[in-house]
Amino acid sequence: MADQADFDINFALKHYLSDPATVPTPDADGSLLECENDPESLTSGVINGVLNPIVDSIAENPDALTRSSSFDTLQFLLKSVSLLPNHFLSKIFDLIISGLSLEADIVHNESDAEEQDNVGHHKQLLEMYAFLLQWSISAMEVKAAEKPANGPPARGRGAAKGAKSKTSSKDGVWDSTPQLQTALETMCKVLKLKLARVFMTTSERDTFVGLFTRSVYLILESEQRIKNTALRMHAFKVLCIAVKHHGHAFGAQTSIIQNLSYFEHLAEPMAEFLQILAEQYDHPQLTEEILRDLSNKEFNGNDTRGPKSVATFFIKLSELAPRLVIKQMTLLIKQLDSEAYILRCAIIEVCGNLISDLSKQEEPGNNHKNQINGFFDILEERFLDANNYCRCRNIQVYMKLCDLEQKFPKRRQMAAQLAARSLEDKSSNVRRNAVKLLGKLVSSHPFSVMHGGQLSFAEWNQRLQAVEVELNALKPPVGSPGLAEKGGNPDMTVDTALLDEATEIDAEAKEANPLTEDQKAAIVRKAAEDAATTELMNRLQLTRKYYSEAIRFIEVIHDATPVVCQLLSSKNKSEVIEAMDFFVIIDAYKIEAARTGIRRMLRLIWTKGNSDEGKGVQSHLIDCYRGLFFIAPDTFNDNDAANYIARNMISLTFGATPAELTSLEQLLSTMMKAQHISELVITKLWQVYGVQKQEISKNQRRGAIIVLGMLAMADPDVVIKEMGTMLRIGLGPLGRADLALAKYTCVALRRMNPSKRQAKDATTSASKMPNDHAVLGKLASMVERISDNKEWFGVAEQAISAIYALSKHPDTLSSAILRRKTKQVFQQQSVQQDQDAMEGVESQGALPSPPPEGPPKKQKSALALSQLLFIVGHIAIKQIVHLELCELEFKRRKAEKEKSKPPNASPTKRASTDQDELDQIGGTTEDDFSEVMNHIRERELLFGPTSLLSHYAPLVTEICSNNTKYNDESLQAAATLCMAKLMCVSSEYCEKNLPLLITILEKSQNPVTRSNVVIALGDMAVCFNHLIDENTDFLYRRLNDKDSSVKRTCLMTLTFLILAGQVKVKGQLGEMARCLEDPDKRIADLSRMFFTELSTKDNAVYNQFIDMFSHLSAATDLEEASLKRIIKFLASFIEKDKHAKQLADKLAARLARCESERQWNDVAYALSLLQHKNEEIQKTISAGFRLVEVTA
Repeated sequence: MADQADFDINFALKHYLSDPATVPTPDADGSLLECENDPESLTSGVINGVLNPIVDSIAENPDALTRSSSFDTLQFLLKSVSLLPNHFLSKIFDLIISGLSLEADIVHNESDAEEQDNVGHHKQLLEMYAFLLQWSISAMEVKAAEKPANGPPARGRGAAKGAKSKTSSKDGVWDSTPQLQTALETMCKVLKLKLARVFMTTSERDTFVGLFTRSVYLILESEQRIKNTALRMHAFKVLCIAVKHHGHAFGAQTSIIQNLSYFEHLAEPMAEFLQILAEQYDHPQLTEEILRDLSNKEFNGNDTRGPKSVATFFIKLSELAPRLVIKQMTLLIKQLDSEAYILRCAIIEVCGNLISDLSKQEEPGNNHKNQINGFFDILEERFLDANNYCRCRNIQVYMKLCDLEQKFPKRRQMAAQLAARSLEDKSSNVRRNAVKLLGKLVSSHPFSVMHGGQLSFAEWNQRLQAVEVELNALKPPVGSPGLAEKGGNPDMTVDTALLDEATEIDAEAKEANPLTEDQKAAIVRKAAEDAATTELMNRLQLTRKYYSEAIRFIEVIHDATPVVCQLLSSKNKSEVIEAMDFFVIIDAYKIEAARTGIRRMLRLIWTKGNSDEGKGVQSHLIDCYRGLFFIAPDTFNDNDAANYIARNMISLTFGATPAELTSLEQLLSTMMKAQHISELVITKLWQVYGVQKQEISKNQRRGAIIVLGMLAMADPDVVIKEMGTMLRIGLGPLGRADLALAKYTCVALRRMNPSKRQAKDATTSASKMPNDHAVLGKLASMVERISDNKEWFGVAEQAISAIYALSKHPDTLSSAILRRKTKQVFQQQSVQQDQDAMEGVESQGALPSPPPEGPPKKQKSALALSQLLFIVGHIAIKQIVHLELCELEFKRRKAEKEKSKPPNASPTKRASTDQDELDQIGGTTEDDFSEVMNHIRERELLFGPTSLLSHYAPLVTEICSNNTKYNDESLQAAATLCMAKLMCVSSEYCEKNLPLLITILEKSQNPVTRSNVVIALGDMAVCFNHLIDENTDFLYRRLNDKDSSVKRTCLMTLTFLILAGQVKVKGQLGEMARCLEDPDKRIADLSRMFFTELSTKDNAVYNQFIDMFSHLSAATDLEEASLKRIIKFLASFIEKDKHAKQLADKLAARLARCESERQWNDVAYALSLLQHKNEEIQKTISAGFRLVEVTA
């Protein structure tokens, strides 16, 4: 042909790869050349005019591309692709694909016919089509990348923004994916040709194949393209053929490693490609080379992108093709020493994937077992990786391995021990995952083959002991012949040469006497019995081993439980939730230690619910408790379910501490408000409480009324409806016999009248009772009852509290009780008459009277007086509260009256006959009312001429001040408590008796008395701050009390007073800081909590830091290590640089004044903890301690 294109692939690629615009197109259509300098003139008509003839000619014969005009025209259009509408690019793309496909068919046919004449022509034609295909795919990808950027402006600003906007809006959305798939199919078609016959040299073939592979890699660079599965598979197919048949392995290796470095999204697709190449095309060599190359690659610790992509590649490849990875593990394992923790995480996960694959093989050999053990060794080492993310990933890998069918019992035991150790990791994330792993190990444990899946230590230990007994029974006794032969025989000391002849004679004699049939049968029977015994022993020994392994695993869980309990107090809420789930799991497997954690979980009901996290903890706790105790098995009917739930609720009270009962109360009342507890369950609880016909345990009846009282916090009707039952049971004969039952019944009765905090809408008088009500009569009789039982004090306290909660005039009723109780104490001869009178009171309301108690019993006078003083003190405290409630009620009514009064209305007085006393003083101002109430409290209650309490105040003072005369310990404790309560009533009485109270605090030998005085001083600090503020030193001294309970009480009291701002801190915080190192963990934790809360106040720790340091440094009995731990903890709250610098300057000034090396070291250590950046201080510290002696 005259216009044959002179195409050289190397020349064309050189220009194209440097800049496609530099590719020469001298023979392009003239109309296009005219548009080269005037892009606007390149219209659709011009393009169609030059493109359509080329399309027609190539459709007839693909050789038409060899015309220089056609080829240059297509090259020109591809150079101007940014100006072309999308449909023209699509048209060019289709043209090139169809032409290449036709040419491939022609080459295929000719190669079958083995015609070699036109090889050069076909070579040039294939190169031209492949070159244009590469260019068009590149142009298409550029267009695809630009589309998102151009689309939104066109929509937002209209379509009048130039040619680009017009073309894009006219073309609409162009999806080129189907055309790309066709192009990739065509590439596969071409690569399946016998290219060795077309391209004579390897370099020519590689250049040609590179035209296709370069396009494929370009397509893979697009994250959107790679998500299309069909397109991805077509691209992989092209690469696989190129690698397998056309020597593209090295090029693919280089490209894949580069792609992993620059394109994160290609990590998993590249792994998928290598798996397909190895499995479908039987070419694992490329994978091995890439793994070998990557294993030797070093990454910078600061580089995250490269290691992340490689790590993802390793993990995915180990999932898809573990057999390929395992061959290179000896090299890959070197990455465990990499600075990049992401790569270490990847190798850890690869080890897990390989273990999973090896365990699933049908015929595992010794080699596989050794490999599994090797990988487990690596995983166990990684529990101590320096990076917490690696430790987390390691634990997560173990969690996946727990789901395998093969259990690996020995390795699970080690994993449990390592996870238990990780519970104390410094990283919250590691601790959380360790808890999760322990729960997973329990839920997937391998000890369910025998006896079900429960893991009760007591049951398994019992089984082990039973097996031990059986084994011991099967062992032959010590004196049996068999053992004698094995044992030392004295004849063996004789020289064997002396016995040879005799032995031979005996042997011959034995041989001469053949065995009878019976003897032979006996020998056979004995051999069979021995074999059966041996088999049984072997079986029992295996069973013993099985039981021993189970017990070791259960012991690990038991040992881990206390640490998980500590995690329930973590600041990280997700960690707390995981700890809760752990206890739920181990409880399902009947592990005894679960109950400790489940009880400890109760305190989480107080988690602050201001944030979503706080609410999440509370709601999760309720969900856990619902699942554990409030959801019956599906097989139960409604009645059985109610019985099940009621029993569970009662069991929650067994052995509970007061703190746990308080938390349980909050939990149950919250659940009651959320309607999680049905009426039928409440009915069942009342049945348990009220049953009389059959004997039930005291704990069960007590538990029922405790729970009912808790539910009444949310709904008082729970107890109001069953008032008669409580009078009959708790305040009747059963209550007299069981004072604890009576106490909890009084608590439940108090809930009939909700407090203001529980029911803000309810009025105070809503459920108040007259003093002659049967309930109040029963309560009074319980207070006045003569009893030597210590439980009486609890009953009396709750009964008086119930009277003040329920009575309309509690002061009147309390006065009557006090008078009668005083007569009981001081007039023993009238006890019987008073008791008869009380029985008459109890008979009011047609309620059954308690059974006669026989003749009046003689009560110890000291105990009787102690009970009287207890009543006096508690009534005094409740009277103060009653006065405060009256004041609040007056203010509430006053405010409501002001709101409801018309603006111009004049004040008028009501004249109702049943008008309340508070309403009668409606015209009084709030200040006047408060002044009157304060006067009653200060002057009337303890000093008024008509006040009943005024007669007891001198008595109490007399008993307390004469502890040798009144030397009964319980009487002194009761008198001290009573005096402390009376001191909270009046400041005058408080000031008068404060020295006596402080003396008791200092001199008393009873730790309970000292604790009560500490609490009382805290209450007085709130009531009469000016009196206690000067005597706080006596409080701080109790931090050094020899009794830990007193010390703990003092620390709690001071914590409240300081955080509430009730006392001023005057440098005594050093003593509280010393509590951080107290041997009692509860005291140390409480002190830690105090300073954590104090740090939220305005620079409180900073302001007191120097004083605390001085106190601690001067303490000679404080070890240096302990002091360092305290200072380190306190310094962690100095967060502002300004504060750190100021403290550093003050401490640095002390260095020169230090008298001993220990003092100097303490100051230097404190300075090292502060971020001061002062070079002078650094020089001083570097110089070290210098002691200068001055001689006279």
